Amino acid sequence: MNLLTRFDRWEPFEELTTLKNRMDRMLSRFTEEGEEPLLTARWAPVSDIFETGDAFIVKAELPGIEEKDITVEIEGNVLTLQGERKLETETEEKGYRRMERSYGKFLRSFTLPQNVKPEKITAAFVNGILEVTVPKKEESKPRKISVELKKKLVSAA
Repeated sequence: MNLLTRFDRWEPFEELTTLKNRMDRMLSRFTEEGEEPLLTARWAPVSDIFETGDAFIVKAELPGIEEKDITVEIEGNVLTLQGERKLETETEEKGYRRMERSYGKFLRSFTLPQNVKPEKITAAFVNGILEVTVPKKEESKPRKISVELKKKLVSAA
């Protein structure tokens, strides 16, 4: 086997998967009952965060989860989404050939800027998408400044 052939067969994603599996096994030793949620979280939902003139919007994909299994909390300036996706127990076949969807507890935290109104945060859950709206304080909203047309600028001299 020559050197070029060895490079052709290198699969970086396979190595990353192996590393992830080893890390999962190592961290699974810390997931006893009563542990902190960060250690018991099995997965984290993918999320989008964007800013409008009035608020920050967080959208998290939570398909297959019921509203009652989702908790949205704010502590200080940290917004935390957590809950659980339960494993489907009714299947016609006895075993799985491959299981790619994540089940179990999830946790996702976002650090918010200081210019928000935590008491006005709202959350809505529609079609498996959780949308959390975090309003901005009035003084932090952008304001438009009009430009006047003058004949001559004031000089600093």
